[in-house]
Amino acid sequence: MGGLHRLADGTLLGVFAALAVLAGLTLHWQHRWTMAFQRFETTKLLSHRLTESTAVLEQHLLQSTTRPASLVPTKVANLIHLDRPSVSMPLDGVEPPLLPSLQVRAQRQIRPGY
Repeated sequence: MGGLHRLADGTLLGVFAALAVLAGLTLHWQHRWTMAFQRFETTKLLSHRLTESTAVLEQHLLQSTTRPASLVPTKVANLIHLDRPSVSMPLDGVEPPLLPSLQVRAQRQIRPGY
C-alpha cells in the first residue's frame, strides 16, 4: 500500500509541475501579446500623425502658392517618359579614375543623428 501511495504522490507532483509550467507559459505568451499590441497601437498612432502632418504640409503649400488652381494633379496621362541618357565620353577623351573619388567618400566621417 505504501508503494501505491508514493506513486499517487509522484503523479500529483507531476500534475502540479505541468500546471505550473503551463501557467508560466500562459503568462509569458500573454505578456508578449500585450507588448506586441502596444507596439501595434504606437505604430498606428504614428502612422495617423504622419498622415495628418502630410495633409497639413500639403494645405500649407497650396495656400502659400500664388495660383493653387494652376497645380495639376499627378496622373499617368500627365507623366512624360524620358529615355535613359547615353553614356558619352568626356570632351578630352580621358575618363576620370573612379578609385580616388571613392576613397575620398570613404574617408568622410558619418555624423551621428538625423
